Amino acid sequence: MRHALLIALASLCLAGPAAAEEPVDVWPMVRSSLFGMRPITTAGPELVLMIPARAEDAAVVPVTILTRPRPEMEPPRKLYLFIDRNPSPVAAMFEFGDAAGSVEIETRVRVETNSPVRVVAEFADGSLSMATKFIEAAGGCSAPGNKRAGDETALGRMRWQLPDTIRADIPNPVTLLIRHPNTSGLAVDASSRVVETPQFVRTVRVLWRDRLVMSANVDFSISENPAFRFAFLPDGEGTLSAEVVDSSELRFESSVPVAGESRQ
Repeated sequence: MRHALLIALASLCLAGPAAAEEPVDVWPMVRSSLFGMRPITTAGPELVLMIPARAEDAAVVPVTILTRPRPEMEPPRKLYLFIDRNPSPVAAMFEFGDAAGSVEIETRVRVETNSPVRVVAEFADGSLSMATKFIEAAGGCSAPGNKRAGDETALGRMRWQLPDTIRADIPNPVTLLIRHPNTSGLAVDASSRVVETPQFVRTVRVLWRDRLVMSANVDFSISENPAFRFAFLPDGEGTLSAEVVDSSELRFESSVPVAGESRQ
């Protein structure tokens, strides 16, 4: 269903000069397809979307999503990231397990043109809340990538960044870096005029001792060499593991041992 939705949305966003002059408002279609008629409230301080107002580099735009639920609130379990005027407006769908400890994510995205950027939080009871920002950017999805990122010998290689000391009483930040060109299929090589072949990360799944920390359903709106920073709540020693699958159905795996403290 999601694949068909993206094809339909891409045809609207790439409809030609008229579309460039009068951008199609795809949000109602995206909203209806993913959420039906469910109401979406405007988020307060419990949902924070951080993104620059103007992109320094539209191919590498930092995005941070934080949740700060009130004491009586359960944190959301799903976050949806939308970039309305990207060729693929549904940039990412994140789900968090009980091993996450807190619901937060940082990543880097491509932004093709001036656009609203939205994050929708979905709570356990099915309620939805949304925060929106606007960014000025140009050419992030159609910009040619770094040729080194396409090195097939390093494709799918992962690197972990963790604190020197892992604590069991608080969520610990961890960054997963994935070597992958994440090509969109929209860029044209300046010398050969050949259109790049699309190949991008589709899914990321991170487990702590076989318990879900974070899973992501993403596409080429995520920048090349995808990076995800999130949190996990350890309970003693164990292993963080990641499985990544790209649009060519290539599968990559990585794990890192963690000498965590035991919770009393």
